[in-house]
Amino acid sequence: MVTGIRPLLRGSTYAGMLFALFGALASLPLMPFAVLPKLVWPSAPYAVQPVLALLFWAALVGGMGLVRPVRRVLIMGARRLLGVPLPDPAPAAVPSGADRWRTPLWLLLHVAVGWTGALVGGVLLGAGLALPLGAPVGVSLFGWSVRAEGGGWWGWALALGCVLLAALVCVAVSSALRWLAPGLLGPSAAERLALAAEREQQLGERNRLAHELHDSIGHTLTATTIQAAVAGEVLSADPVAARAALRSIEESARAALEDLDYVLGVLREEKAETAPTRTLADLPELLDRLRHTGAVVEPELSGELAQVQGTLSRAAYRIVQEGLTNALRHGAGGPVQVRVAVRPDALELSVVNRTGAATSTGGFPTSGHGLPGLAERVRLLHGEFASGPDGPQRWRLAVRLPVRASV
Repeated sequence: MVTGIRPLLRGSTYAGMLFALFGALASLPLMPFAVLPKLVWPSAPYAVQPVLALLFWAALVGGMGLVRPVRRVLIMGARRLLGVPLPDPAPAAVPSGADRWRTPLWLLLHVAVGWTGALVGGVLLGAGLALPLGAPVGVSLFGWSVRAEGGGWWGWALALGCVLLAALVCVAVSSALRWLAPGLLGPSAAERLALAAEREQQLGERNRLAHELHDSIGHTLTATTIQAAVAGEVLSADPVAARAALRSIEESARAALEDLDYVLGVLREEKAETAPTRTLADLPELLDRLRHTGAVVEPELSGELAQVQGTLSRAAYRIVQEGLTNALRHGAGGPVQVRVAVRPDALELSVVNRTGAATSTGGFPTSGHGLPGLAERVRLLHGEFASGPDGPQRWRLAVRLPVRASV
């Protein structure tokens, strides 16, 4: 008994009904256009005119589903009000074939279920409120009619039955939409492939950050162990050297805490690399190597690069390196402007290069992996990432990373 009435007591049931009503209300602005078939074919038979109007209105409702932002809004609404775990559609995945008709079909069913639930539930709820007041209630549909007199215990019993039926309509509407949502709003085969590729790329970037964290923490712990042993040996004989070792341990611990703060929660799935990592302190050497290849590099470095420590410094070096690589690979020659500004609260990086005529309109050719990998790395470091055309024949990569002051 309790199990049977449990859906009637859940807030999610009525949230789902609210989602259905939103679909019905969203279709209202399209109703005036349903008179267009009558204007185009004024001599249509009287019995055919409502059918044409309904079909034209349904076509307009379904056509809204071909607009890609509509699908994203519907998925957000289904997640919040229906409680269905639906992922966001992959931006790179373009629906094709039968997949592109899933959203229009959902809209049609959403509107149909919403109007049915609103009309049936509204009539039942209205009857439930009117019968206790003694008002007569009657319903006629397709030649079938029901009439009930209110007042007395019989009216109260009928009113309670109508309210329960209205609640059951809400249960049916919510259940129907939850059953339809995964198949029509869930990811298509192309979207699942795109989401899997994006997830693989994110995991790869997380693994690289985890490798860097492993190297940094391993180095810090080794140095701290040696320094602590030295401090213990010379504590009585040379207090000055002991204090210096303790200060070094403190600085190393702070650097390790900074790395942990930036890469906390990153899961490591591959064996750590043994190749040495580069930091912003190695940036002048990188620029010199590029000049030896014949590239024209115009650096603008401000602030103390050596003061940026740990994961942030290594990530910044990789970002500039990737930006320079893209500039050499896809640029149209000319100078490459590199700007690195170390500020008290942020680290600002930018690489600007010339582009050819074919790429100046936004179709800049990329490998498809470098820039998304940088964007994911910047996101993990709570920074801001932007890349795109900067003027008629220039391409700009800009990154801003927050710098947390040590305490």
